[in-house]
Amino acid sequence: MKLINVTNSHSRLVLNQLENTDAELVKVYTAGDTTVIFTSAPNHNEILLINKKRTIRPTEVEEIKNYFLKKLPDGSYDPATISVIQMPEVVEISIKKTLSSSR
Repeated sequence: MKLINVTNSHSRLVLNQLENTDAELVKVYTAGDTTVIFTSAPNHNEILLINKKRTIRPTEVEEIKNYFLKKLPDGSYDPATISVIQMPEVVEISIKKTLSSSR
């Protein structure tokens, strides 16, 4: 699966996230019919997967989660605290930052 950065095409979404949440960084990607929104905030990272055409497969969730975890610095999160909320067209992955990395 290839993720393509399409953040520039979603400037209104990015601006709204930055203005209305604690987000410091917002990036938008596409993986076929699935839109992936990565948000970094002082105490957590969020990955939101949206596919309005079909249910997101567990293999897709794992692949995308692993893609972003590889980009995070070592020791910046505890794998035991990662939570995944799945609904038919939306999956939210929440990654709490460790105290030492959020300073």
